[in-house]
Amino acid sequence: MGNKNISMAVIRRLPKYYRYLADLLSKDVQRISSKELSEIIGFTASQIRQDLNNFGGFGQQGYGYNVEALHKEIGKILGLDRKYRAILIGAGNLGQALTNYTGFRLAGFETIAVFDANPKMIGLKIRDFEIMDSDNVEEFVRENDVDIACIPKNGAQLVADKLVRAGIKGIWNFAPIDLEVPSDIIVENVNLTESLFTLSYLMKENLEG
Repeated sequence: MGNKNISMAVIRRLPKYYRYLADLLSKDVQRISSKELSEIIGFTASQIRQDLNNFGGFGQQGYGYNVEALHKEIGKILGLDRKYRAILIGAGNLGQALTNYTGFRLAGFETIAVFDANPKMIGLKIRDFEIMDSDNVEEFVRENDVDIACIPKNGAQLVADKLVRAGIKGIWNFAPIDLEVPSDIIVENVNLTESLFTLSYLMKENLEG
């Protein structure tokens, strides 16, 4: 089933549903109404029903949602029922933190290599990964069927160009720039500074309100 017409606002809410449903499952909750779910998540009950109806709807009148089934279906919608092979480019503080984060593997994102341009880093180890020379990333991606690359702020566009030539499918971009890539390459931007500025704005509004 294609979901090309679903708005990004709905898509960006799905991971939150998935996370809260996983928490309910861990507490052995078997079913839940949209009203109860709204009290937990913070979305309105009607918003929840509307969001889920985009994908066919999963609830029953008078019964609510089967938590396990809904969690599984949202996982499929998010593509989490398949495995992704990922590489990290940049073994600095952020790269090390991402490499050591076990949540990626649990979600089906398998890190298979770590790269860095700094000669002093090459050959060192993070977890079980020996840091490789980022000059070789293009060849590695081409030969190892890599799905996703996480790229740092330094030389991000040059790195992206190499990845595109090698056939990468998705880029997790931590650089504070908008990458220029072909339209068939998926880029998810994670701008920590912009997020911090948003926090600053909301705090200012709260103090001045």
